[in-house]
Amino acid sequence: MSKHVTPSGRESFFPASELIVSKTDLKGRLTYANRLFCQVAGYTEAELIGQQHSIVRHPDMPRGVFRLLWDAIEDRREIFAYVKNMARNGDHYWVYAHVTPSFGADGKIGSYHSNRRAPARDIIENTIVPLYAEVLAIERRHTNGKDAVAAGHKALMDFVASQKVSYDELMFSLKSAA
Repeated sequence: MSKHVTPSGRESFFPASELIVSKTDLKGRLTYANRLFCQVAGYTEAELIGQQHSIVRHPDMPRGVFRLLWDAIEDRREIFAYVKNMARNGDHYWVYAHVTPSFGADGKIGSYHSNRRAPARDIIENTIVPLYAEVLAIERRHTNGKDAVAAGHKALMDFVASQKVSYDELMFSLKSAA
């Protein structure tokens, strides 16, 4: 399956009353995708299972956000994040993601689980889009991928620090503003 998708510039939406759900293995390969995920992303379940979750990654998403996400879940913590995804047809859709590690009987992380809700439009338009555009611009100033991720992560954390709250407090305060 070709993974190269060109952004269409069109936004799609899903009902606020429904959740997009997925599970991945420790390497980020999809092991479960619910009906809504398949519908919104434009893939069948069979096409998604075994693929990297990044199959729906939109190029407008700063890589520093994903570093923050992976750092948290690998550290056995849950995380909330706003994410712009891209469907198979190039349309994009925003989600407010809650990602958690899942633990086996031995206490080790065995997989990851994510529930995604439709985010509040005002938060996306007034806070997240401008923030991510700024972080992405900083990342694009670097030709080395690791330097780009580090610079994006630093810019994101500098923004959080400027708000005088923790990352989690900022995510919860944005959500409650809706």
